[in-house]
Amino acid sequence: MYILMIVVFVLGYSFIALEHPLKIDKAASAILTGVICWTLLVFGQETIFPNIEEGFIDEAVLHHVGEIAEILFFLLGAMTIVELVDAHDGFNVVTDKIRTTDRVKLLWIICIVTFFFSAVLDNLTTAIVMAALLKKLIADKEDLWFFAGMVVIAANAGGAWSPIGDVTTIMLWIGGQVTAANIVIKVFLPSLVCLLIPLVIITFTKKGTIKRPDSKESDENHNEITSFEQNLIFWMGVLGLLFVPVFKTVTHLPPFMGMLFSLGVLWVTVEIVHRKKEHKEKDDLSVSGVIRRIDMPSVLFFLGILLAVASLQTAGHLGQLATAMDETFGNIYIINILVGFLSSIVDNVPLVAGAIGMYPLTTYPRDHVFWELLAYCAGTGGSTLIIGSAAGVAIMGILKIDFIWYFKKITWLAAIGYLSGVLVYYLLVG
Repeated sequence: MYILMIVVFVLGYSFIALEHPLKIDKAASAILTGVICWTLLVFGQETIFPNIEEGFIDEAVLHHVGEIAEILFFLLGAMTIVELVDAHDGFNVVTDKIRTTDRVKLLWIICIVTFFFSAVLDNLTTAIVMAALLKKLIADKEDLWFFAGMVVIAANAGGAWSPIGDVTTIMLWIGGQVTAANIVIKVFLPSLVCLLIPLVIITFTKKGTIKRPDSKESDENHNEITSFEQNLIFWMGVLGLLFVPVFKTVTHLPPFMGMLFSLGVLWVTVEIVHRKKEHKEKDDLSVSGVIRRIDMPSVLFFLGILLAVASLQTAGHLGQLATAMDETFGNIYIINILVGFLSSIVDNVPLVAGAIGMYPLTTYPRDHVFWELLAYCAGTGGSTLIIGSAAGVAIMGILKIDFIWYFKKITWLAAIGYLSGVLVYYLLVG
């Protein structure tokens, strides 16, 4: 069963990658993969865990479901806030000020904004917001997907150097492996290079102009929404998203609680603002209306892929892999580079958790090169595949990006940027 779990995971991953040729929704493949992996673990528990305690599997499932639920509730809250802002044409506040149609210039603007926004907020929420903005700025699907792919690189690079920008960096910060000031100082430049190298390459290869969407698409809402309502919901949405890391710092509650709090405040505000409108008009602009526009298959895809990875973590596959890498290579640079590439296949959270468990602070003290490099690699390596990061999964669902398309068009750029950042870190630290 131990080997069979790996076979099922690889097959499920293949079905996800070949979603379009097979015409089977990736969410269905991910859900089946997750459930089958856990089922195999149950049937093989006596051979995998010779001294297993009764109820161990049940506890493990509930533990992982709890962690996954935090991500899903966070995702649902963020997507609902974004849809509320979009329903009120709030993103026009930004897009109306971006007048350039030059492909290269627009790409630099979008990516730099994403990079710094991701550090202040986090890469997942930033990706959701930027996906909504891109739909307002770009009409052509090829351009839209390419910009979205670069947003994934920018969001992950921006999240890697901030203590609150990525889940793995948060884990290392809270666990005491890194300090906030040090991670910013040491990882900022490698993360910036990780983005700049692909941008420089594109500057010389992607010249031309982009086509803006037809403004008539949102005309149906223009007569219903005043300028006051548009600006109010936009700024409340932005401030609500920015409030999430503040809420977490003050209360120490999980980030999804702050996201739900922001959603609740915005929900009440929308109800009050539109309380005198007709039911149909009000419904289209309220949470009950916009929530129907959320792509639930993407949420289920997230659930399935995380369940599958959690089963491998519980069975010991990931821990065994980490140990094997340590024994085979023994070099912290090689190990972390491989961890980064592996994080594009399996979730970077259990990989980092495994590294934290393998190496106590007595082996690598706080702010050691190993931890700084791990924060960078685990945060940015996932960009090499679109399902290798939360930001990538979110954008893949929202914009329906094809796995194979991303692999052909973006993976090589992400890999070059990723390795360039490692080189810069090595030159800086030695």
